[in-house]
Amino acid sequence: MTAQYVAIVEKDPGSAFGVWFPDIEGCFSAGETLAEAAANAAVALRQHAESLESAGRTVPPARPLDAVRVDTDVREALTAGAVLIAVPLLSDAGRTVRINVSLDKGLVDQIDDAAAARGLTRSAFLAQAAREKIAGL
Repeated sequence: MTAQYVAIVEKDPGSAFGVWFPDIEGCFSAGETLAEAAANAAVALRQHAESLESAGRTVPPARPLDAVRVDTDVREALTAGAVLIAVPLLSDAGRTVRINVSLDKGLVDQIDDAAAARGLTRSAFLAQAAREKIAGL
């Protein structure tokens, strides 16, 4: 199961939506819209986790919502109008696995065209699309 981290989304007048994670110190993100902020938060969380792991550090476990809500800084942010969102940690296992998938030929052609336009392989394109769908983007 994909770990879901609680993120705090704040917005001051005239600014972008800012995102921070109570369980992941130093992990921040932002976006011009709430949807963009959520998408960027998923990317930031993944990159931060990869950075921690490559430095030999452990990624802190995600706490349940009730545990996060009692933190003083979280309570203060909520009182000031912040909202909470759940952000999945979309991490890789570090190895690839070959799978067999059946798709309509027309869809495969469209996937290949879209992958080529982005400079990706079919597999990389499908993996990226799956991550985005899992993240709710």
